[in-house]
Amino acid sequence: MADALKRRKRKENLKGKLDRLLNEYKNVLICTVDNVGSNQMQKVRIAIRGKAELLMGKNTIMRKVIREHSVNTPHLAALLAPITGNVGLVFTNSDLKAVRETVLKNKVPAVAKSGTYAPTDVFVPPGPTGLDPGQTAFFQALNIATKIARGSIEIINQVHLIKKGDRITSSAVALLTKLDIKPFFYGIKVTKVYETGSVYDASILDLSKEDLFAKFFNGVRKLAALSLAIGYPSVVTLPHLLGQAFRRLLAVSLVTSYEFKEAKLFKDAAASGAAAAAAAPKAEAKKGESKKEEKPKEEAPPEEDDDARRWSVRRRLKGACALFALCCVP
Repeated sequence: MADALKRRKRKENLKGKLDRLLNEYKNVLICTVDNVGSNQMQKVRIAIRGKAELLMGKNTIMRKVIREHSVNTPHLAALLAPITGNVGLVFTNSDLKAVRETVLKNKVPAVAKSGTYAPTDVFVPPGPTGLDPGQTAFFQALNIATKIARGSIEIINQVHLIKKGDRITSSAVALLTKLDIKPFFYGIKVTKVYETGSVYDASILDLSKEDLFAKFFNGVRKLAALSLAIGYPSVVTLPHLLGQAFRRLLAVSLVTSYEFKEAKLFKDAAASGAAAAAAAPKAEAKKGESKKEEKPKEEAPPEEDDDARRWSVRRRLKGACALFALCCVP
């Protein structure tokens, strides 16, 4: 009877605390706490004090309380799905990335346990082991090349003892224990983030503003290309359509007498270019007369009329400017 009253009291305390946290905080870090001891949990609580609160409890009670709150706050229902397994909730109104880094920073080394799965690769470094030569058979059973140096066993090459995701064998645990190697670091892992009604993967917090802008504009470019390809006007295609219309209007203005304010700069450039091209033959002629070189007299080809030559040069320049407007003006 007393135990039942204690359990009921703990459930009521958990419900009251979760009610308070859901009303006080708007963001939640959803964490897994496998292989994390109570002492390590206390260190995490101390590290995030003043910025966040860590809550551990029975999943069934937490789901029940969240369902009750989701009646008045529907977006809290997104929190229900991630609450599976050995999880904890970190409630905060501070910067999510900073709180996550504080939570992940608290890790402790741990020995390998037989029958569990390795979270990382385990390598045994080469060098002296400090073990007496009588234990050489143990290394031979594990196919580890050794030699005797200065009265102790020495590993010749680095050994890839355990691969990530493989089940840890008892022989590997025995070897690591003999060598006093603690290969793993266990701590709280942040898996999901709840923020203003949305649940997303915690790796999103590693993205910078530049990464987010790059991904956004990459999507805008793809959408604009698709819209232009199928001829569907949209907000993202509007700058391209306006630029294309301006290029065509500018091309018409350059080859006709039609003028508008934005085209004046290009028409002036075409006119000055035509004048420079017309003046170039005269300058070349004067330069040729100043040179005193004896050449056999040859019959000069009939000279083209100056007005016709200038008109031809001007027409070619206008065509070149029109092509430039079509291709290069944004």
